[in-house]
Amino acid sequence: MSAPTVDASSVACIARGHRLQYEPAQDCHVLLYPEGMVTLNAPATEILSRCDGQRTVGEICSLISAEFDGADVTDDVIDFLKLAASHGWVRLT
Repeated sequence: MSAPTVDASSVACIARGHRLQYEPAQDCHVLLYPEGMVTLNAPATEILSRCDGQRTVGEICSLISAEFDGADVTDDVIDFLKLAASHGWVRLT
């Protein structure tokens, strides 16, 4: 199976049946879905928290970059969203 196409104009949202939330017992954010749970690191949380189905990947990158002193995060965001889409965690349009 080929990797999902993700570019600056793609719009991402958390997939239906999945929920991003903070889990006190884990002391981190997690992505919950019917088959289980994924423990997220800080960068994954930063990205997924902005996947609202309205913002483009380019807008998400700009927002994250602004919070981290202008760091170029584009490749990291796109790579993560490809991985997330391949696991069914996000939907891309």
